[in-house]
Amino acid sequence: MTEPFWKTKTLEEMTPQEWESLCDGCGKCCLAKLEDEDTGDIYWTSVGCRLFNAETCRCRHYENRLATVSDCVQLTPEKVRTLRWLPSTCAYKLVAEGKDLYWWHHLVSGNRETVHLAGVSVRGRVSILETELNQPEDYLPYLLEEEP
Repeated sequence: MTEPFWKTKTLEEMTPQEWESLCDGCGKCCLAKLEDEDTGDIYWTSVGCRLFNAETCRCRHYENRLATVSDCVQLTPEKVRTLRWLPSTCAYKLVAEGKDLYWWHHLVSGNRETVHLAGVSVRGRVSILETELNQPEDYLPYLLEEEP
């Protein structure tokens, strides 16, 4: 039996289709995060990107997101290895660290809903979209105590 691609290939070796399929659809990377300038600590919020669909945990305009949202980050293998705010459950991060995917990941379970059924996604946890906030301090009431 052949090993799955994420166990045999590095992030750099993956095809575009394999790369895109690694996204588990949790939506965590689409939440606003605040960084403490003094300590570098990352604080998660329940504020979604303006293009985020909180029900599906997907981008409403994925193909054009980089042109539409100035601070949207396109993941690359290098960024996966250096971004401190990627969630601990992120499949890109897990593969980069030589770890296996969790049972709820759709490539393992065969079902895109298991990430939601397992309670790993942000479905039901987004309080507001960033377009509804005016000032940076408006994000403070939406701080989470820990990574979602």
